[in-house]
Parts: sequence; structure tokens; C-alpha cells
Amino acid sequence: MSRQEKFPLQGSIGQRVSIRLREGQAFRDLLGVLDSETSITRKDGSQVSFSPDDIAFFRVVPVFNRRDLTTSPLSLYETASRSVREISGELIRIYMCGPTVYRDAHVGNMRTFLLGDLITRALAMAGSETLTVQNITDVGHMSEDLNEEDKVLEEAHRKSLSALEVARNYESKFRHDLELLNISPTNHSPRASENMVEIIAAIQSLIEKDFAYAGSDGNIYFDAQKFESYGAISGNRLDALKPGHRYEYSGDGGKRFHADWALWKLAGNRSEMVWESPWGTGFPGWHIECTAMSLNLLGDRVDLHIGGIDLRFPHHENERAQTNAIAGHDVVSHWIHGEHLLFEGRKMSKSAGNVVLVSDIAAAGLDPLALRLNLLENRYRSQMDLSWDSLRAADSTLKRWRSALASWGQSNELKFDQDINSYLMADLDTPRALIRLREVEKDSTIGNQDKRAIFLYADTVLGLDLDCAPEAQELSHEALELLAAREVARSEKNWAESDRLRELLTQMGVEVRDGKLS
Repeated sequence: MSRQEKFPLQGSIGQRVSIRLREGQAFRDLLGVLDSETSITRKDGSQVSFSPDDIAFFRVVPVFNRRDLTTSPLSLYETASRSVREISGELIRIYMCGPTVYRDAHVGNMRTFLLGDLITRALAMAGSETLTVQNITDVGHMSEDLNEEDKVLEEAHRKSLSALEVARNYESKFRHDLELLNISPTNHSPRASENMVEIIAAIQSLIEKDFAYAGSDGNIYFDAQKFESYGAISGNRLDALKPGHRYEYSGDGGKRFHADWALWKLAGNRSEMVWESPWGTGFPGWHIECTAMSLNLLGDRVDLHIGGIDLRFPHHENERAQTNAIAGHDVVSHWIHGEHLLFEGRKMSKSAGNVVLVSDIAAAGLDPLALRLNLLENRYRSQMDLSWDSLRAADSTLKRWRSALASWGQSNELKFDQDINSYLMADLDTPRALIRLREVEKDSTIGNQDKRAIFLYADTVLGLDLDCAPEAQELSHEALELLAAREVARSEKNWAESDRLRELLTQMGVEVRDGKLS
């Protein structure tokens, strides 16, 4: 299928659109009015040409008469201030903590990555452009013991591959999962291993500003006591962190204070994934990677920093200390965190045997976007419990809605809905937005064309591909029996029973269209 066929370029000419173009390893965003299948006019009046083959992501952006409609700016819960705060501006700079590529990202990880996508889409709905960065951690992380092997290297040795091969393999699988979940790619996706010059420069800056020192073991450490506001995000103050706290690295006896952390670690016996530095051959600590890449690609003013709640401490506290020490001021305006996900009542882990991947959902015959819908049924900052039953229910809903939209016409028009807009802008209240869609679906006073337009409007943020034509599939034996029973009920003019059976079929994702009785 060509790009012109995959993306509705011809049918969107004259409309305001958002296009993400591939440019090597990075992406470029275009927001404006689509003039043709190869050109767009931006807000400043400039015209930009592009090749449809370079399109990675495309969507129509709603445009409304602001005099007639009341829209809201996006507000999100900001962790450091413990309050819901407004996010506004023409360009919002966003840094998202990315995956660690020594294993598959499970559905709990994907919930966090979905959060960044929802925020980006909601900002587009509110009229803001975004510049997004998501790092790939392929070195320096994953081992809490300096004497243990890096997890990427450990996996490489286990599989008789190079560390780079392991990292690239899991990175490729991660990007495929993002695509399956309709999570749009970020503008930049830097790998730690390819940004060593920037990482070393950041460490050098911290040393020069007297925020870092060489320990007695030769490793370079951040001097935590020099950063007075440590703990502003999590509330974990230095005087409360006793020696041996579970986030402290072991095997790093060369530091001056137990809460200091390593910025650069000497290679020792390690021969792979090491680099030359002014302090000797070695590799970076995990926290400094994000500091270096965010400063390099977003500058010293970042509007949103997004990650899972498990990163709040120590990673984000340490990252904040490093970044602010280099810049000389608070760099990140808003710290946004997504909550944990349980699976069938338990934390997801190998030992519990309940790790679920996106590929497992597809292998079970479910649409991967059923996971996206299931996740949207819960507020991003509330802990949620996922299950196979809830995934199957979401899959049925997805099929029903796609069948409904197909029956409501073919128009790509979007219709503003005040309730949906208010819910999404109010700290991404996706559960209430979905409830509103169910109300619209059942409301006999709303015409089918308007129903379709409202659903498509909501889908610019929900990202469920509701306009995707439902796949024809063979009916189950149970569905065939219900259809036969309903025909009998209709012939007997037992309308109550007929309606009950229609509802059962609808819940199974089977749309029933009645003709006139003979």
C-alpha cells in the first residue's frame, strides 16, 4: 500500500493537518493547511513541500470558530508542586524517558509511553505545536551494583551476540510495538551510545562548576550535598536517605557521601561498550545520559518531562540536580508521571510469570489497539489492573465502534464536542471522554453523520483508528444462533426479545441492520 493510499491526503486537502516526516534518524513536524498531496502552508504563510513516502504520521487537526465555542487549555498534574497546572504556549518542548533496550517492553512500560503520545495529541487539539525527544538507553543503566555486568552485555553474552546487536534488536521491537499501539514517533530519539561527546561534556561542566568530583576509586561522582533543593520532586531529602538505602549503588566505596551517584564509571575488566574520557576508559552512569541529551536537543528550557512514577526517585531527582547544576536554573517546568499497571491483581514480573507483551495480545487474536482502549479506561495517574477479560471487552468495543462509524457514513468531518474537549483538557480524563462517546453512540437525538464527526473528533486524541474499516470475519456458532433466535422473535413481533438479542450481538461486535419484514 502506497503512502497516498495509507494516509487520506487527497480527501484532506484544504484542511488543517499535522504531518510527521522521517528525516534520517529524526523526525520533522509540519502543522498547517494541506495545499496538495505534496505541500502544506504553515501558520506564518510559508509553503513547505514534502514527499508522501516520508510520512510517518498524519492526522487532521480540528479547527473551530473560537467565538462560538468554549475550549480549554490542557492542564496536567505536576508532581513537584502536587497540583494540576495549565500547559500552554505555541511550542511545547517535551522530554520523555525512553526504554532500556536489554529486554522487551511489556504492556506496563507501554502505558507510560502512551502517556507522552496522549499529551502530544491533546496539545495539538489545544492548538500548540510540540518538539519531542525520547531517549534510548542502550548503555550504563540496569545494574545497581558497579561490580555486576551491564544488563545489555549480560544479555549479549547469553545470546552470543554483540551488545550492539542486542540493543538494536530490542529497540526495533520497541518501535514496532509503538506503531501497533498508534503511538506517534518523537521528533528525536537519541541513543546514549551515540551521544558520548555530549555526555562527557556534561560531566566536565559539572566538575568545572564544582558539582562533581573524582572518587578514591577513580569514578566520577555527583556531589549531592552541593545541590540544596534535592528532593523537590519526590520529597526524599538527603538527610532522610540513610546509608544503604535501596536506590544506592553498591561497590562504589570511592564516593564522599552515601547519596552521591556515579556519573562516569571506569571500565575495569569490561571491554565492550566503553569509551575514552578525560578520566579514563569507561562508561556513563544512567542519570547523566538524559541530562546531556535533553540539554543538547531541547536547550535549557523544557516544558514537560514525562516518565513512569517509578522514575520519580532516584532517576528524576538526580537528573534534575545535574541539569539544573549545569544550566544554573530550573530547566524543567512540569514533571509528569504515569502510575503503575498491575496484571490480574499482581505486579508484572518474570518471577510472577505474568509479563504480557504487545505481541502476546496480537497472538491472542486481539487488536493491539484494544490495549490502548483498555488503558484509556483509566486515568493515567491512577494505578490500574489489566486483565485478559478487560482486553477482550475492549476488543469487542473497538469492533463495535468501527462498525458503527462505517454505517454512519464516509465523511472525514470533525465535530467539536464541548464535553469531550473539557474532559480531555482537564488532566486527560479519558475515562469520562469514553463515557461521553458511549452516550453519543446511544443518543437517538443525534444524527448519524454528527455521531461519526464527534467520534472522529475524539479520536484525534484517543488514537484508536475508529475510521478503520472493520475486517469481515466469519461469525461464531454462538452469534449465528443468536441471529436465528432474533429472526424468530421479529417474525413473532416480540420486539423486547428482539432488542435484547440485538444488544447481545452488539456486545459481541456484530452489527445488525434490519430490513422490512415481509
